[in-house]
Amino acid sequence: MADPKGFLNHGREVARTRPVGERVRDWNEVYVPGSLLPIISKQAGRCMDCGIPFCHNGCPLGNLIPEWNDYAYREDWSAAQERLHATNNFPEFTGRLCPAPCESACVLGINQPAVTIKNVEVSIIDQAWDRGDVAPQAPERLSGKTVAVIGSGPAGLAAAQQLTRAGHTVAVYERADRIGGLLRYGIPEFKMEKRHINRRIEQMRAEGTKFRTGVEIGRDIDAAKLRKRYDAVVIAAGATTARDLPVPGRELKGVYQAMEYLPLANKVQEGDYVTTPVSAEGKHVVVIGGGDTGADCVGTAHRQGAASVTQLEIMPRPGEDRSAGQPWPTFPMLYKVTSAHEEGGERVYSVSTTHFEGDEDGNVQFLHLAEVEFIDGKLTPKPGTERKIPAQLVTLAMGFTGTDQDNGLVSQFALDLDARGNVARDDEFQTNVPGVFVAGDAGRGQSLIVWAIAEGRSAARGVDRFLTGVSELPAPIRPTDRSLTV
Repeated sequence: MADPKGFLNHGREVARTRPVGERVRDWNEVYVPGSLLPIISKQAGRCMDCGIPFCHNGCPLGNLIPEWNDYAYREDWSAAQERLHATNNFPEFTGRLCPAPCESACVLGINQPAVTIKNVEVSIIDQAWDRGDVAPQAPERLSGKTVAVIGSGPAGLAAAQQLTRAGHTVAVYERADRIGGLLRYGIPEFKMEKRHINRRIEQMRAEGTKFRTGVEIGRDIDAAKLRKRYDAVVIAAGATTARDLPVPGRELKGVYQAMEYLPLANKVQEGDYVTTPVSAEGKHVVVIGGGDTGADCVGTAHRQGAASVTQLEIMPRPGEDRSAGQPWPTFPMLYKVTSAHEEGGERVYSVSTTHFEGDEDGNVQFLHLAEVEFIDGKLTPKPGTERKIPAQLVTLAMGFTGTDQDNGLVSQFALDLDARGNVARDDEFQTNVPGVFVAGDAGRGQSLIVWAIAEGRSAARGVDRFLTGVSELPAPIRPTDRSLTV
């Protein structure tokens, strides 16, 4: 146990954010650089090293949290990063982007604020990079087997790194112009600066992983031909089919899917554009969808100089405390104020969009909405609650419905789908096509980054066993295992 009295002597402290007036004028990460290091030893010391550490089960990766908390408390950063990397290929991603179901499952959280597990995690990996402890791990020998990985999000990258280290020759195919998937173009710079992706890519290149950008399997390369070229294939293409809003006026100019809007802002930061082709500057912005992607749109609109920002959510506002139906150690649905929400704007709950109104040139000008309530288990508009709000830019951030079936990937492989429209797979993450595996959102449906990395690692083990008959890679999670998270 790191500090037997740590949880008694020290309260919870988290990373400090930069002043709102400062951070909305740039695209750097919102946190004060270096603010965690002076406090992280005491925060790690709050870990009780429980007899049954429920944080393990709260984390799909099975992170060895009490162990690296102990090392962080002692400031043994080399040992801490070794234990961290034992279960997680990319802790600098999860430490910035994961909603931390591990903290919801922390035993201390029963009657006190939970351990700041996420902050400890990101401190350990940042120290590891600064100290030069993160080095390429090239395989000692090559197997002679080849693997294609389709998609370079967290699932694809995790699978590729595990398979490369196992000695297989791996090529990652990415349809975008840069590696990273939604990490690159779906996550705004202020949540995670892309330098964190870039240095991981360089590490993977040094280990032997090959990357092919601007290539879409199913369109640029026939999927069936790809299968013949490689000994195995891992599909990690994500669940990129966005949920749409089929209401009158949807065709008006100025109404975009979130993943049409957010990548353009990121491309400005990459240097592809001087200014974004779709800007919120001076406009009344409405974001439809109350989740993390919606919050990303809110923060992006603030930085582009929006006149106003309103975020709409069809569900009622969550409570600030656990409900009886979401007891510890489950991951509860709570009212959350992100850094983007701290920066301004209005959040409106229990409302549904009825239609959009445009001007004579076909540009959206207003959004009409109505309050909703549950009647017989169905959300139903309340009569007499209709109103309209200004809307010159609308982003749809309502989640995703499944993997892309329009590009030929599913049909050319002749893949079976499950009832939810995801690519079906067995306990080894193999599809109905021998040698073709699936990991992450493409097989699981829209989920968390920790699930993506966990599934990428597990699919890699299935591939390794398929290619060699045995595997020394970590034992997989099961595709149906949802742990304690939702």
